[in-house]
Amino acid sequence: MALKTFVKINSITNLTDARYGSGMYVNLLGFDLDSSSGKFITPLLFKEITGWVSGVEFVGEFNHESHPNITEILKEYPAITWIEYDQIEELKSLLGMGYSLIYKISIDKIRQIEDELIKFLGESGIILHAFSQDDLLSDGDLEVIKRLSENCKVILGTGIRFENVLDLVENTGIYGISLSGGEELKPGLKDLDQLAEILEILETEE
Repeated sequence: MALKTFVKINSITNLTDARYGSGMYVNLLGFDLDSSSGKFITPLLFKEITGWVSGVEFVGEFNHESHPNITEILKEYPAITWIEYDQIEELKSLLGMGYSLIYKISIDKIRQIEDELIKFLGESGIILHAFSQDDLLSDGDLEVIKRLSENCKVILGTGIRFENVLDLVENTGIYGISLSGGEELKPGLKDLDQLAEILEILETEE
């Protein structure tokens, strides 16, 4: 089995989400490495979770507001091979260090993104991760996403439902999508219904 598009699951906090994502052949599992975040994953917990999964790569997720020293922090997470950050200049400085890179930017800011930056993203291979706090996606947003997808790799992290995910994948030119897990009700028990609905629709026979 495989999925019809590239999939990242954001800010994993528990083994249930990690094992489910791995079992569904998602590409990336993201872990919030901002120590001030409620979803922060310690090196010990990261090792415990990732030790139970295989066939998937791991992303260190950072936010500029915490002023992270990314390369120092990642020394404690040697299994991470991807970095996601919301500051493009800092991402540029990480090129050539052996990590795959993701530039996270809100839908609100995407409309002002310069053509020169879009070209750079396409040429460098840095993936653009478009998100929105309100999880809404207007027709105008879709047009911007389509235009960007013609020139660089875009993963869409907003407005995704099981009713529209196939249409988004097939008609926008996006490289992939990102989804968010949730909190466990208690260890080993959680509601995976929404995540499962989307991933099951994306399943395909190889």
